[in-house]
Amino acid sequence: MKKASDSHLLKIFQSGLVFLLLMLMAGPVFADQANVFVYHRFNDSRYPSTNVSLQDFRAHLELLSQQQFTVLKLGEVVEKLQKGVSLPQRCAVITVDDAYRSFFTDGWPLLKEYGYPATLFVSTDSVGGGEYLSWQELRVLQGEGVEIGNHSASHAYLLDRLVFESEADWVIRVSEDLYRSQQAFEKQLGSSPKLFAYPYGEFAPELASLVKVAGFEAAFGQQSGVVDAGQDLFSLPRFPVGGEFASIAEFSSKLFMKRLSVRVVSPSSPVVKEDNPPRLRFYLKQNIDSSSLRCFVPGQSDCLVTQVNGEDGLYEVTSLQPLSGRRSKYTLTARDANGKSWYWFSQLWILHH
Repeated sequence: MKKASDSHLLKIFQSGLVFLLLMLMAGPVFADQANVFVYHRFNDSRYPSTNVSLQDFRAHLELLSQQQFTVLKLGEVVEKLQKGVSLPQRCAVITVDDAYRSFFTDGWPLLKEYGYPATLFVSTDSVGGGEYLSWQELRVLQGEGVEIGNHSASHAYLLDRLVFESEADWVIRVSEDLYRSQQAFEKQLGSSPKLFAYPYGEFAPELASLVKVAGFEAAFGQQSGVVDAGQDLFSLPRFPVGGEFASIAEFSSKLFMKRLSVRVVSPSSPVVKEDNPPRLRFYLKQNIDSSSLRCFVPGQSDCLVTQVNGEDGLYEVTSLQPLSGRRSKYTLTARDANGKSWYWFSQLWILHH
């Protein structure tokens, strides 16, 4: 996973403590939204970018407790969204990708101490190998209430085509990967998951379509953002937690964030094939302070945000520099009209396909 990289918050607030205090003063977050977090490793300093220390993780759980958040399983949130049932006033979700053993030995015991559930996304080909949990350990976790989700069989870059692979062959290969993983879950755990987490957080419409056809009810990436009823259930966001972005200041800032209601006009896919930097067009229909609207490219420069003339609420965003790396994103933030609450949206970009 590319490490969480929304460090631009530090440009807005010099002190994480100040930011936390401002968020707490802003009052309760909107109903019908869930702030979903994705972790990978616990208490494993060998992999700092995807690790959270037990000290930091305890601080996260303590904040959830102190601020009276309701922590749900991811499936419970999806079910409420599907049925149009209201979510709790303050709602958070803890998800964990890859099923490393450190979740079993270090992460889950802390969650049990606080009485909080978790959703664990498992890649079935990895089960029992190296540092990954075994099927027996997964059965223990399932028996203790951990929700198991599907993270594919191979944990491959599913959007990539193999050499000389046609689109039809790609469809068959990815569909077989999804089928193989579901069969493994059915055989080993007695049921197949309804939730899917894209490997590396990479998705595009053609992959989302295959995930739908495979029978999943919702799918999640790793682009930062808040989940609510206004979104496509097969491209839902999660806030990555790891490394320097696992601090209590970073966690608290995202815990109290609200969703910036963006309707993307173009492009139709996050895959960048030609124009780099890509040009994002979106409608923004929300009572915000438009002068506060900003865009950032994590680890790079800022973006240019312009309102398209003659179109009410239509904006265009372009990075000041070409994007680099395999994955990137445009992160948009804005304040509400009274300047108390912050809103957030991230647009995923995939540069190698």
